[in-house]
Amino acid sequence: QVQLVESGGGPVQAGGSLRLSCAVSERTFSSHAMGWFRQAPGKEREFVSGITWSTGVTRYADSVKGRFTISRSYAKSTVYLQMDSLKPEDTAVYLCAARPNVISSYSGDYEYWGQGTQVTVSS
Repeated sequence: QVQLVESGGGPVQAGGSLRLSCAVSERTFSSHAMGWFRQAPGKEREFVSGITWSTGVTRYADSVKGRFTISRSYAKSTVYLQMDSLKPEDTAVYLCAARPNVISSYSGDYEYWGQGTQVTVSS
């Protein structure tokens, strides 16, 4: 069974940094795209960033562009989200997801989801 397991969340002060990890159990994901989404209480799930395993093409939401960096490691079957210059509005549960082929900013396009990791940014 395919599993996506996020880690790396926690409390941080505004201006600080965190690195989230998403470990993927299935190596056949080499043809997939990985996405990071976030969901704050009372808000809809929103796209944060995405990357394709094969080509390393990336995409970012405007709200995180220049502050967040997505990357992947084949050797570790892990996708990372480096988050710098964090703001209180970045507070949310962060989830990683996988879908075939290209990145999509629509959560409904993703087939596999992790359980999420909480990020809390205090001012």
